[in-house]
Amino acid sequence: MKCAQVILDIQTQALDQAFTYRVPEHLTDPVGNPVELEVGASVLVPFGNRDAIGFVMAIDEGEEPSGRRLKPVKQVVSAPFFNQIGADCAQFMAARYIAPLSSCVRLFTPPGGVPKMKLIDGRWQVLSAVSHEVDDRWVVREPAAANFVPRKSAVKQIAVLEALEQGDLKVADLTAEYGNVSSTLKSLESKGVVRIEERRRYRGVGGESAVFAARVKPAHDLTPDQQHALDAIRESRAHTGGRAVVVDGVTGSGKTEVYLQAIAAELEQGRNAIVLVPEISLTPQTLARFRGRFGDTVAVLHSRMTAGERFDQWELIRTGVARVVVGARSALFAPLPNVGLIVIDEEHEGSYKQDQAPRYVTRDVAWWMVCRADASLVLGSATPSIEALALCEQDPRWVRVEMPNRANGQPLPPVRVVNMGGEFGRGNRSMFSKALQKALFEEMDAGHKAVLLLNQRGFAQFLLCRDCGFVPICDLCSTSLTYHERGHRIVCHHCGHEWRAPATCPKCGSPYLKRFGAGTQRVEDELRSLLSDRDVTIVRMDADTASKKGDHQRLLEEFAQADAGVLLGTQMIAKGLDFDEVTLVGVINADTMLKLPDFRAGERTFDLLSQVAGRCGRGALPGRVIVQTYSPDDVAIRAAATYDRKRFLDHELKLRQGLGYPPFVRLVNVLVWGRDKLEVEEQGRQLFQGLSEQIRAQGIRDWTVFPATPCVLDRLKGVWRYHLLVKVPNSSVASDPSEVLLPYFRARKPHQGVNVAVDVDPVSLL
Repeated sequence: MKCAQVILDIQTQALDQAFTYRVPEHLTDPVGNPVELEVGASVLVPFGNRDAIGFVMAIDEGEEPSGRRLKPVKQVVSAPFFNQIGADCAQFMAARYIAPLSSCVRLFTPPGGVPKMKLIDGRWQVLSAVSHEVDDRWVVREPAAANFVPRKSAVKQIAVLEALEQGDLKVADLTAEYGNVSSTLKSLESKGVVRIEERRRYRGVGGESAVFAARVKPAHDLTPDQQHALDAIRESRAHTGGRAVVVDGVTGSGKTEVYLQAIAAELEQGRNAIVLVPEISLTPQTLARFRGRFGDTVAVLHSRMTAGERFDQWELIRTGVARVVVGARSALFAPLPNVGLIVIDEEHEGSYKQDQAPRYVTRDVAWWMVCRADASLVLGSATPSIEALALCEQDPRWVRVEMPNRANGQPLPPVRVVNMGGEFGRGNRSMFSKALQKALFEEMDAGHKAVLLLNQRGFAQFLLCRDCGFVPICDLCSTSLTYHERGHRIVCHHCGHEWRAPATCPKCGSPYLKRFGAGTQRVEDELRSLLSDRDVTIVRMDADTASKKGDHQRLLEEFAQADAGVLLGTQMIAKGLDFDEVTLVGVINADTMLKLPDFRAGERTFDLLSQVAGRCGRGALPGRVIVQTYSPDDVAIRAAATYDRKRFLDHELKLRQGLGYPPFVRLVNVLVWGRDKLEVEEQGRQLFQGLSEQIRAQGIRDWTVFPATPCVLDRLKGVWRYHLLVKVPNSSVASDPSEVLLPYFRARKPHQGVNVAVDVDPVSLL
């Protein structure tokens, strides 16, 4: 007897297991056609006193349990969405990230393409998928049209036939041109003069920017650095079991050309490739380069596309029309067969961490996939993450390849650090230092372009002395203290200690101890005032101006076409952008991220400054970088200004080892939230006690569980938010937190008013 293991499409950990159903000999699809059951298909199954949609995870021969009869699969609702590798990957993610298996399976399904169950008039009924195939009606001119002579009064028939002489046309296009043509087409069709047929329309295909297409660079001879990196990737393909290559290349070293040639080699061998980028804003330029090289075999997937567009791109991938997939992290789960190469560009970026269940790390899931597929993983960055560098030291299957020189032979631009405390002391109340103002005037007058970064990451308010740059820090956790207006307190959101906010600077006694932060709108207003007497295009790119589909491409095109211009934005402009005309980069303040209460604050600051510095001097014109800061002596800023990563890593790794942070430990962040603060606090206490007991019961003595403390944003939209932190040393006998904690969370009964989520290997503790 055939049995199917089915995961129900119901988002709850209470049903987080596969249920076994009997596979009848004769199964049908929704329209009654006979169909074979396959792994990855969605099915209709009985569950309790209702029917439910589920996904087939495995099919095997089995015996019915004694004393009871297995319920049968009722109907096959869809063709397979994934294969056995996809099913196994979903199970791997559910175990590693302590996430509901149904949410992991959902990653492998097309957006809006899965039917749903809904209670209608007391009965559960199947609703069709929101996204589905779309067909256009086309008019085809038949051979009989050559001998057909319409009446002189049949004006529309004459016009339609003349139009069809140029080729097949859509009914919609003919209607737009000539008005209602339905009776005209019906008459012509009855005479055998035209034929009307339905053709599949693929949404989201084409539409690349002509501006970026014109900037596509053809394949060229590689520099020695590029050739070395490409050879390492090809060498990795000679091994079985999966290999990873970290391409550690400075900005402008030509990493993208290495990716393109590595992918071309895979396509020649009959294998396919996935390319991930961290920001949607990078997609227009990236897509233009890949489609310029590989044409219509490139599909794109990201969240700014409509559900219908993503569904059609997903279908192009599933059917084998597309062989190269470019997109954000979700593109990793595209139904691309025979993958030989996965590229993660700017791999250090925090956006590669999913912030909702399943809270997966893209790098680690991609590594599982390439190991399973005997493929290669390429991680490229000018500032590889500390975790990736650690893997290169620990795992012989991981290799690091350096590309220390720019492809055009130009040097990296010099970086000048400006002490804004000194500027303030000299009476400059502007957010632009005198040095940055002078540089802007010079570059705009020369007809060049500039990029200004407002380092506005996050929401935490901290105190900063505008005279000496002092920021209150927790002695126990080495992270900045968060200012709370209610009660005028400064709080550590790791250990929970809190203090009364000082009225004056504890270091220098200055009364200018202020909350820190400035928005992009305010910066834009001051910039326009500063450059009001010059003909300069100012483009602002942030969450407000780039909130709609196509905004990123439109804003970048506006900047590309300007004679002299300034691109002002948040982190989305700091990487991947390639404009030869940019000769100046200015960082409005480097302190906002640096002083966030997060152990990765220094690494993120170093990465961001190194990345944004590389946006200028990429062509024949030299570039320069000006970094404004109240912390000019901070190691992260000084090391970034001199491109001295060794200095930064030596300091950062020593600090993390002493405080117990990755890569020396693994972290688990347990999030607790609800509308009743007392209930959230009580659940936090119970979780602390339960986790502590679970760890002790396993005989583990070297793990650390911290009590629940408020999150940095302790209340959001009426919901109170707390979290607990678990530290697992790499040296521990039990170094896999999921193995120990998964049974506890699977057995834990949920609380009706309080939600709990587990974040394994978090990239942020805010």
